Amino acid sequence: MYAIVAYVPADFRDSAAARPSAATYAERLELELEGSLEEEVPARRRPGVVAGGALLAVAVVLTAMNLRPAITSIGPLLAEMREGLGASALWASVLTTLPGLCFAGAGLAAPMLSRRFGIGRAIAFALVVLTAGLVLRVLDGQFVVLGGTLVATAGIALVNVLIPVVIKDSFPARVGLMTGIYTAALQGGGAAGSALSPPLESALGGWRASLGSWAVLAAGALVVWLLASRGTGRPPRPAAGTTAGRSLLRSPLAWIVTLFFGLQSFIAYVVMGWLPQVFIDAGVSKADAGLLLGLISVIAVPISLVIPPIAARQGSQSPWIVGLGVFGVAAMLGLIIAPGFSPLLWSILLGIGMSVFSLALTVIALRARTGAETARLSGMAQGFGYLLAAVGPFAFGLLHDATGSWSVSLIVLLVVMVAQMIFGGLAGRRRFV
Repeated sequence: MYAIVAYVPADFRDSAAARPSAATYAERLELELEGSLEEEVPARRRPGVVAGGALLAVAVVLTAMNLRPAITSIGPLLAEMREGLGASALWASVLTTLPGLCFAGAGLAAPMLSRRFGIGRAIAFALVVLTAGLVLRVLDGQFVVLGGTLVATAGIALVNVLIPVVIKDSFPARVGLMTGIYTAALQGGGAAGSALSPPLESALGGWRASLGSWAVLAAGALVVWLLASRGTGRPPRPAAGTTAGRSLLRSPLAWIVTLFFGLQSFIAYVVMGWLPQVFIDAGVSKADAGLLLGLISVIAVPISLVIPPIAARQGSQSPWIVGLGVFGVAAMLGLIIAPGFSPLLWSILLGIGMSVFSLALTVIALRARTGAETARLSGMAQGFGYLLAAVGPFAFGLLHDATGSWSVSLIVLLVVMVAQMIFGGLAGRRRFV
């Protein structure tokens, strides 16, 4: 006890000109002591935490590759699905809206599940749910397809929230690098879902076999995850003096992070759902419009591998967030003023701008001090964020129907992109919830 009271950090002893207040000194001392204690208890020895390593990194990558094909594989096969099921346009609208709503609902439940069973078991359970949903939705008619999609996206929603916690706890010195790898794998899986589903339909003899085949990838990720997370126990008890019970709903920073995540997801959902039609109406062929949408996803892969590790090592991620946003704003202006002038250029700029998704995930991990806080912040940001995002495609299409052109819709999307830059800049500053 006496040694702790007498301890004064070197940078405090040597500064005579501007000595910190007692409160500042106490906070600094608390942080240093907290950090030293955490170094004495490695992540691999704390119950409920998955130890970092090569196998776990592979498991994270394989898991990430399963978080989009369940959704992106539907679009290219939607016409065949409707024809085979005799489904209406309303059914198709419900099918494409389900993921966003499910991401919101199940995402809010993820922190509770991880506290109850531990992070390793919670993700394993989510992968089981995803695999079961992918199989279920190809077994019968319209309502079974909807139900299976709901189950599959519930599993995806749980993993969406929990993987940032694994990265925070198991790779604390490589948060940016692992977040970049995770995001790149996620984007790559999404691109594979849309690109490979039509060839799989031809090779396997129908849309049911094509959609169901993605369950094999999910089952493989489950096996690797079970091997990587062996030995993890029940979640740790909150330490004395922690703020585990404090509601993040009262944290301004938590709401800033949530709005940043929600606004960039709003833009992504609109682009995935409506950009091909915007290009088609501007004179681009249907095939080229689909390729341009795929290009937007592919551009995000190398950027996600490079920028998050660099940004995470810096005190603030705000310049990177705002910088990427500038490319998105330029793309929106081009689409508003002259959508048919250079669709390739607008797509490249938009792909760079939408790569901010990787920094949105990085910010979630960096704005929390502990894995438990990361889980709660991730659940809040993705739960409420995806709820906001689900409004995007509906509002975008409604404005088009009301005005008869895409201009007003694109102007609204430009405003949303500027708001994303503002909240992203605020979320990127070095603070903690």
